[in-house]
Amino acid sequence: MSWEVHIDWQGRTRLVGRLHTAERSVAVSFEYASEWLSDPASFSIDPTSLPLGPGPRHSAVLFGAFQDCGPDRWGRVLIERAVRKGVLATKPYRDTDYVVALEDASRLGALRFRASPQSPFVAASQGRLPPLVRLQALLRSSDAIHGETETASDLRFLLGAGSPLGGARPKSAVGLPDGRLALAKFPKPDDTRDIGAGEILALTLANQAGIDVAEHQLVRVGQKSVAVIIRFDRIGNARVPFLSGATLLGLPHDEPGAYTLLADAIRRFGDNVTNDLAELWRRLIFSLLASNYDDHLRNHGFLMRRAGRWSLSPAYDINPVPEIDRVRTWKTPVSEEQSEPSITGAIEVAPRFGLKEKEALSILREVCNAVAKWRVIARKLKMKATALEPYTTAFEHGLMTEARTMLRK
Repeated sequence: MSWEVHIDWQGRTRLVGRLHTAERSVAVSFEYASEWLSDPASFSIDPTSLPLGPGPRHSAVLFGAFQDCGPDRWGRVLIERAVRKGVLATKPYRDTDYVVALEDASRLGALRFRASPQSPFVAASQGRLPPLVRLQALLRSSDAIHGETETASDLRFLLGAGSPLGGARPKSAVGLPDGRLALAKFPKPDDTRDIGAGEILALTLANQAGIDVAEHQLVRVGQKSVAVIIRFDRIGNARVPFLSGATLLGLPHDEPGAYTLLADAIRRFGDNVTNDLAELWRRLIFSLLASNYDDHLRNHGFLMRRAGRWSLSPAYDINPVPEIDRVRTWKTPVSEEQSEPSITGAIEVAPRFGLKEKEALSILREVCNAVAKWRVIARKLKMKATALEPYTTAFEHGLMTEARTMLRK
């Protein structure tokens, strides 16, 4: 199978190249279109794995730029269930099958796909995403998926909304009253804590700590919390190219990488390098102090603001995790040499982020002061005491103690 790959950039949709899939394996190849290569304003859509140049590029797995605009685990569940219920005719066998099954209007980033010059973009619709006022109906449908009681109608409803951002939790694209695109993240029936409220709390604290975060709001649907995150890969109706940290580093999405490696990638491919390096270190410190154990490379994003140059996207998917729910290891290590996270270790590698020790300590103080106000901010968000208490060990722990001790010296 072969797909034309297009990109929305500067008000135009242009052919970039062609993606080919092997008939009997998951191997793929991609070749830039000659008209794209001949344009002096062209750029690589994946600078590590698909550098700009003639000839095909081959890979045993789907290139990162295409994985980034494909569905997450929740989206894959929807697609697989839809095949079983007869909502979708074609069973997905390859990663590309999942990518092209997504709704075009809500696909992450600026890449678009079609089979031929005469065909529409795949999974195209009228762009009629469910409005924010349909959250109750979307939540009912997502609960049905979780309980395996979904109908074909539930699947059509949720599939039309797409689900491109990383994670296994139920979510849906929604349209805001002002026309902007947002992502609604729903609770699961078996949740033991208010994860939606926890994410909004973390994003609010991160913003207080001086971090550029995705615009967000907490919406109550009955007794449940829905985290609504405004999509940062859209400016009005214009799409903004997006890559994950894993793709910018050229790593498989299950490789942990390291913050220091992301810093190196910013130096190589970044636009506003000095500011982004300091911002990344600030995010590292916040993730340590706010127990962000959902901190993997697909949850670090980059937007192309200038042709071929990548800037940190607003921070997203920041989830404080209480001690009882933590996995064994941190998702993204501080550096290649550090297996266990520590504030001391983060200070030691601050020069990799262009920071002197005094500058790093100043950022540490700002972040520590913001995180320490977590109860105050939670009350302003009107989190109930019963929802708040499970997060105590996410914000009061050994790394906070280490930070406070270091700042008192």
